[in-house]
Amino acid sequence: MPHLLMALAALSLTACDKPGDAAFGQKVRAYLLENPEVLEEVATKLQEKRQVAAREASTEALRKYRAQLERDPRDLVINPQGKVTVVEFYDYRCGYCKTAAPEIVKLIQENPDVRFVFKEMPIFGSVSDTAAKVALTPAGKQKGLELYSRWMAERALDEAGIDRHLRALGLDPAQVRKAAADPAIERHIADVRQLASALQIEGTPAFVVGETLIPGADLNALRAAITVAKAGDLKRPPAQTES
Repeated sequence: MPHLLMALAALSLTACDKPGDAAFGQKVRAYLLENPEVLEEVATKLQEKRQVAAREASTEALRKYRAQLERDPRDLVINPQGKVTVVEFYDYRCGYCKTAAPEIVKLIQENPDVRFVFKEMPIFGSVSDTAAKVALTPAGKQKGLELYSRWMAERALDEAGIDRHLRALGLDPAQVRKAAADPAIERHIADVRQLASALQIEGTPAFVVGETLIPGADLNALRAAITVAKAGDLKRPPAQTES
């Protein structure tokens, strides 16, 4: 019998005592001192309960904000006709994002039936802000996955690196930076940050697949979530594709 049940059984022998009786309290204290593992079991159960509550709250939030996560027309989307959607929140100067990036590109190449939505979430200073804004310009989005791969491959992306890769892709840095000053792009990034806050996403990278939130560069968990989502999608009627 688990320790917690044993404790309840032992204390039930004093059921005739008043709950507020000092003698009852002394018996409880004595039992716990003699069996401290009961407290460990209680703590474990409490932690499990909190984890369940957190998962339920996360699932509810993901349901509430699913359209903003998956269908914001301002985001860069790769494989737009895919039936399953993966969303990534990232920063071009985030070390863990850089580690994950080659695998993300590989997943895109291997899964043409999966939509990949990129959420610019700059959190590492002015260079990150610049890169995010540039990436969200029309020219930046046209070169979206190429820019993503190039900037993520930079060990420490800086302003010169941003321009160097723009030129390598045939873009004029001055013109792209001018386009990046559009206030609508600033609002877009602010909306992404607000969405991340609503989902309690505090760092990068973070991935969302359906009702599953994967914080950090846990690529095994991401692959597993994609597999589960694909299996579930096979059971649904065909959805209308994007135009």
